[in-house]
Amino acid sequence: FQLFLVERAGRRTLHLIGLAGMAVCAAIMTVALALKDIVDWIRYISIVATFGFVALFEIGPGPIPWFIVAELFSQGPRPAAMAVAGCSNWTSNFLVGMLFPYAEKLCGSYVFLIFLVFLVIFFVFTFFKVPETKGRTFEDISRGFEGRGANTASSPQKTPMVELDKA
Repeated sequence: FQLFLVERAGRRTLHLIGLAGMAVCAAIMTVALALKDIVDWIRYISIVATFGFVALFEIGPGPIPWFIVAELFSQGPRPAAMAVAGCSNWTSNFLVGMLFPYAEKLCGSYVFLIFLVFLVIFFVFTFFKVPETKGRTFEDISRGFEGRGANTASSPQKTPMVELDKA
């Protein structure tokens, strides 16, 4: 199912949808946790938000970075890039798993605000810096990055790299 979505909607689009949806779910979980002692039925909203968070992760930030990393590098450096991506992924997972109990003690019901902040940062980065790779060759993607030099940074029209498809 994910492969069908990736080829139909595009990698960047699914990643952005996943990040934005996860941010909304993190905000809902924060509100639900803050109100859990006041509003009895809010725990059901928290459960739905948790399922939504996981589902949106599986639509975007779970699988999509693997597609993007594989498509951003040529054959030579691709294995090293995939190794760095895998190491970063598992290190991040380890840190989240190990540090979450301490963050929960420190932040209480507002613990998911930490995730919300990171999700917003990742969304902004993806929107402005990550190109759409669907249907594009490595050479085309590479030319798009080359066009982002100092000259393009000072141009009055700043658009996401996906606009390079029109050129």
